[in-house]
Amino acid sequence: MRTGSPVRYAILGFGNHGMRRLVPGFALANASVLRGIWRRDADKADSNARALNLPCCFASAEALCASPEIDAVFVTSPDALHRPHVLLALRAGKAVLCEKPLGMNTGEVEEMLAAAQHAGALFGVAQNFRFSRSLRLIREWIAAGRIGKPVLARAQFCYDAAQVPRAWIYNPEVACGGPIGDVGIHCLDALRFVLADDVTSVATMATSDAKSGRVESNASIGLAYSRGTVGSVTVTARAPFRYTFIEVVGDDGVVKCENGLNVDHPVDVVWLRGGKVAEQHQVSNNDAYGVMLDAFSAAFHGTESYSASGQDGLRNQRVLDAAYTSLRQGQRQQLVP
Repeated sequence: MRTGSPVRYAILGFGNHGMRRLVPGFALANASVLRGIWRRDADKADSNARALNLPCCFASAEALCASPEIDAVFVTSPDALHRPHVLLALRAGKAVLCEKPLGMNTGEVEEMLAAAQHAGALFGVAQNFRFSRSLRLIREWIAAGRIGKPVLARAQFCYDAAQVPRAWIYNPEVACGGPIGDVGIHCLDALRFVLADDVTSVATMATSDAKSGRVESNASIGLAYSRGTVGSVTVTARAPFRYTFIEVVGDDGVVKCENGLNVDHPVDVVWLRGGKVAEQHQVSNNDAYGVMLDAFSAAFHGTESYSASGQDGLRNQRVLDAAYTSLRQGQRQQLVP
């Protein structure tokens, strides 16, 4: 395709997330267009495609990946299907954007990265909040030294799993885990992003219940970073939605944002110094998905890099693996930066 023309996407594994978040994201994008979908239920796929006036409703994942009408494949299938679907798209020579978490474990992600390198194809992870105004402003303020040296960082994400229309989220053969893998990955990535730092050790505590079965329902993850910051991520699938409270405490100030990882309503990013508000900005993240898509499209055209690369996704996956290993073994896990 010619440089500068809109990148043509197809969603592989279309479902509730695609309809609720990604379709509106494409509507807000400038250089990215949704051309087709595939989902396991053919009748639902046909209904979705007609409702969205899409030109392509593919009969199989293979047909989607082989189509000359598609430049980039957006993999949104359940976690355990990410690996085969990503590899299928890469073998077809397509650029691939994959939902988080990238895989069920680090080994799967390493295999994906090797396949992307072999194919010479662009490969990224859909960490959409990296493209939100709230996180970018927090990152900017920290980098500018407004809070001094970051010493503490925390993020919390709550949701009620009973309200989530994904029957597979309690199945450890299909889901990477409970809320740690589902939304904790957003928190882990958000803290890595705003701190511009990597995790060096992880310690996890979690509980499960009759509903969650073999996956966790509530969890707390302790984190150490290479430049000395101590962090924590707390998640639950048993409380009303809280789109992540995020806070970083420095030796000369604090930056925080309630509901910082949400795209539904404006949020306030607050800088405090000496216990008083030094500056406060209200921002909207409503276009974060569109900005993410256009950033990936720009990388496809070679005009800029994509910040949530597959290689960076591997770093997140290693932290996620360490969190679950710590939970199983009851011991703090060390990571090599």
